[in-house]
Amino acid sequence: MKNLVVVIAFLMASTVSFAQGAFDKFEDKEGVASVVVNKKMFEMMSKVKVDAKDKEMQQYMNLLKKLDNLKVFTTSNTKLGADMKATVNGYLKSNPLEELMRMNGDGKNVKIYVKSGANENIVRELLMFIEGANMKDASTVVLSLTGNFSLDEISMLTEKMNLPGGDDLKKASKK
Repeated sequence: MKNLVVVIAFLMASTVSFAQGAFDKFEDKEGVASVVVNKKMFEMMSKVKVDAKDKEMQQYMNLLKKLDNLKVFTTSNTKLGADMKATVNGYLKSNPLEELMRMNGDGKNVKIYVKSGANENIVRELLMFIEGANMKDASTVVLSLTGNFSLDEISMLTEKMNLPGGDDLKKASKK
């Protein structure tokens, strides 16, 4: 029985570490721009003093306390873009996330996946994959976000941090 508990704990730990490291291989690749923000940085950012009258900024600061990791990888290199797509597909096979939304238009394909939290309005993990993006210097984008948040809050985050795919997340949060 003790061995079974150890095996289950090991499997759970390896799944969590894979989830956090699945896209890390793109971080130092030539031709890939990356943004990685960890929990410590979110904690530090949330402690910045803001005007109590600024409700929107207060909401933003409250959201930062709920986030664990943000990773964004972008490239205009088609070979790296194909590698990103394969990595996303592999990640989805081993970590079943629910497809929240799929959009195709203007030469851009957007797929948004989530893992729900305590209730249907709370998201523990969000994965967004965009290819064929009409953005400056990027045709493929992978955005991974973990924490305990709502989609409405995330669209505000992408807007404030000027992250790719913010408009797509706004559309998803309205649906």
